[in-house]
Amino acid sequence: MPLEKWSDKVNVLHLADDPQFTDDLQALEAQLASGAADVVLDFAAVHFINSSNIARLLKLRKQMINTDRRLVLCGVSTQVWGTFLVTGLDKVFQFADNVMLALATIQISQPTQ
Repeated sequence: MPLEKWSDKVNVLHLADDPQFTDDLQALEAQLASGAADVVLDFAAVHFINSSNIARLLKLRKQMINTDRRLVLCGVSTQVWGTFLVTGLDKVFQFADNVMLALATIQISQPTQ
């Protein structure tokens, strides 16, 4: 799994097209069950998503919300962005242009302790 541990509290997952997409999200879900961390999903190498991928993303989003963690999607291609727009998921997920902006988004929105 191309998972990059950016810090103790932030992981970056570099996704690819199916079947790797599904495998990576399953592995991430299992890992998050053992410890909470904010997640950046990098879609730079994803050229299409299907209904199964969308279902996995929604399941991950629910898991993240339940553990009070943030999820940011970035590097979304025009074709994949079209799928998010048509399904209305552009209003459900938080997006950034690239990994660095996604990490900055998470950093800026961190609650003060």
